[in-house]
Amino acid sequence: MERGFAVVSGKKDQQLNLPKRQTKQAAGYDFECSEDFVLPSIWKFNFVKIIRGLLHHEELHDEDYEAANQVLKPFLVPTGIKSYMKENEFLMLANRSSNPLKRRLVLPNGVGIVDADYYDNDSNEGEIFFQLLNFGVKDVVIKKGERIGQGIFIPYLLADNDEQPTSERKGGFGSTKK
Repeated sequence: MERGFAVVSGKKDQQLNLPKRQTKQAAGYDFECSEDFVLPSIWKFNFVKIIRGLLHHEELHDEDYEAANQVLKPFLVPTGIKSYMKENEFLMLANRSSNPLKRRLVLPNGVGIVDADYYDNDSNEGEIFFQLLNFGVKDVVIKKGERIGQGIFIPYLLADNDEQPTSERKGGFGSTKK
């Protein structure tokens, strides 16, 4: 097995579709949402107080900024899918081109990177989630089976004199932060 997709064990009975390409020349495998999911509009959150304060030249405190930062963050939209690949590859997650224009949905970091050692990690079995923000004025309901993003397998190269890390992945999403 070189590369591909599988359903995580906790969702085997949910009749999920594995990612697939839609046309002969498509590079990306389309991922679907694994369950009905409400992606709230960012405008419903308390960070709007910061914008109002800035516009009206009000004095803002660190607590105001911290409160805004607590709510203004992406949501993790589940796919129920994990991906296996060779050690010198990664799966790049990208937004669907129609999401920002038609649904006001964006990936805040532009792309996501799924490393080969994310597969079957102890924390979440390697389930892939798409980080999404809804900058539209209304909540967006994503139905189970709706396409939310795409994944592209990409090989990578190492730098000359690369210092091979000795640590191994212990967890899932965001586990390699220091």
